[in-house]
Amino acid sequence: MFQTFDSAGDPAVGKPRVALLRQWLAENGLDGFMVPRADEHQGEYVADRSARLKWLTGFSGSAGVAIVLRDRAFIFVDGRYTLQVRGEVDLSIFTVESLIDNPPATWIKDNLGKGARLGFDPWLHTIGEIKALKASAEQSGATLVPLDRNPIDIIWTDQPEPPRAPIEIHPQNLAGELAKDKLKRLAGAIEKDGATHAVLTDPSSIAWAFNIRGGDVPHTPLALGFAILAADGKHQLFMGQRKFPRQVAAYLTQLADPQDPGEFEAAIVALAKDGAKIALDPVLAAEKLRMLVEDNGGAVVLAADPARIPRATKNQAEIAGSRAAHRRDGAAVAKLLCWLDRQKPGTLDEIAVVTKLEEVRRQTGEETQMPLRDVSFDTISGAGPNGAIMHYRVSRATSRKLESGELFLLDSGGQYQDGTTDITRTVPIGQPTEEMRERFTLVLKGMIAISTLRFPAGTRGSEIDAIARVALWKHGCDFAHGTGHGVGSYLAVHEGPQRIARTGTEKLLAGMMLSNEPGYYKEGAYGIRIENLILVTPAEQIEGGDIAMHGFETLTLAPIDKRLIRTDLLHRDELQWLDRYHARVLTEIGPMLDGETLAWLEKATAPLPHDAKI
Repeated sequence: MFQTFDSAGDPAVGKPRVALLRQWLAENGLDGFMVPRADEHQGEYVADRSARLKWLTGFSGSAGVAIVLRDRAFIFVDGRYTLQVRGEVDLSIFTVESLIDNPPATWIKDNLGKGARLGFDPWLHTIGEIKALKASAEQSGATLVPLDRNPIDIIWTDQPEPPRAPIEIHPQNLAGELAKDKLKRLAGAIEKDGATHAVLTDPSSIAWAFNIRGGDVPHTPLALGFAILAADGKHQLFMGQRKFPRQVAAYLTQLADPQDPGEFEAAIVALAKDGAKIALDPVLAAEKLRMLVEDNGGAVVLAADPARIPRATKNQAEIAGSRAAHRRDGAAVAKLLCWLDRQKPGTLDEIAVVTKLEEVRRQTGEETQMPLRDVSFDTISGAGPNGAIMHYRVSRATSRKLESGELFLLDSGGQYQDGTTDITRTVPIGQPTEEMRERFTLVLKGMIAISTLRFPAGTRGSEIDAIARVALWKHGCDFAHGTGHGVGSYLAVHEGPQRIARTGTEKLLAGMMLSNEPGYYKEGAYGIRIENLILVTPAEQIEGGDIAMHGFETLTLAPIDKRLIRTDLLHRDELQWLDRYHARVLTEIGPMLDGETLAWLEKATAPLPHDAKI
């Protein structure tokens, strides 16, 4: 099994563990301590050893931070987790704050008194984050105190060991470019930034640059470590040597000087003492790295991770691999949806669906000689009110039956060696209400609006996010998450810097992959989300137009449930898009299916009646 169902957060852990932390704070002259969700690499997924926020509070979400003071404690989460946090955290200990509306950088200014000393682990906060937090603390007269050792690591007596999953070489036919050529490009970018070296702290960038994959964190094929890239090509790679099979060790030695992770700080210090100009990404690099460089006479060059944009703009081999992965994945999802349609309401629970979906993904991968390596994230399998929890994670304690008259939201993905997938479909169990059908159709209109969008070069995700919301806004509705996130190539299912959201400041470039996933959530009742992955296409002239325009190619191939669509709310061009999409789904995944499943797909993708009035 790739997914387990017994590790949801436990509110009972908070009281005794917060008491231990407060005892440590008192013994060390501190008034508080910040505990972020992040590890040293600022990734979404962290190894068990680094799950400090969950250990302290019980909160298992992918974004959050706690601030524990001598007499009060707070946990900050965003809109995705406002329901989840209530079930996983002891609210008699922690007060919930908004990570968006009242983030720590704002909260500190208003809540820390003059002279207060707030400790933090400089390995777990970025340069940019600490700059904002320090400015806020100064306004209140408080002081941020960097600590040499994290107190959670001191009081967590059974903390797991660091992961040591073996590393494998990512094949050139799937990577599309040799690692030595990538590293040469990155060396040129470092020199252009006016630096002598750049530190890669993001394991996705290291995996991409060196054409390697690992297994140190759940659901993302990453090997944790750091790399120091040099403009002169003398690169250093810091990873546990026990992760290197013989062939991998020989391969990496040709690209860099492999060293033990324990040598990383000393290497930074040595470069700094030699007067190196070291590029650090203020959004990704730990504050500790800035301290090591500047305290030892080096110069920090604040520059974006040089691998981020090259990694985000997929080459032709990566695009071809993603298309192939989505055909297989779409066939698996069709098998699952066909099977689900045959079950009587009330006979399945959420876990049974997750288990079946993993089974059909594995089976489909084996049939096509491209095995499923892992799920790309813990499947969101939400029946009825659980579907309204945006990042709901099913556990044995929370799993509900799929009952008649409810909606079922299934958000899942697969990790294949040639591509990463992510798809959400919402289906009715029994007869849906008219409200459900109306809200589903409004969400669909937003998804189609993004799918059909044309936009000029230089457009940012923040400039198109509202397009997915217009239909919902007209009916007084919205959703509390971004419309789309970036997606990696057999890497992280949530990849930056590209995104379609209010905070999406990166320009959308040809080759970038993103999700397109508007939604609607009615607390205590149901959730709706429709998600396809999309690819930014090269800018092309439009007949009669003046400016070449980018567009999106839809990668995901699976039917959208027609039983939830009110065709009278769709425009003709929206209906035509849906019919064309369904025809393509049948053409591309139909040959991979047979018998009952193929018959089901033919019916599920048949054209809708065109009763649109516009």
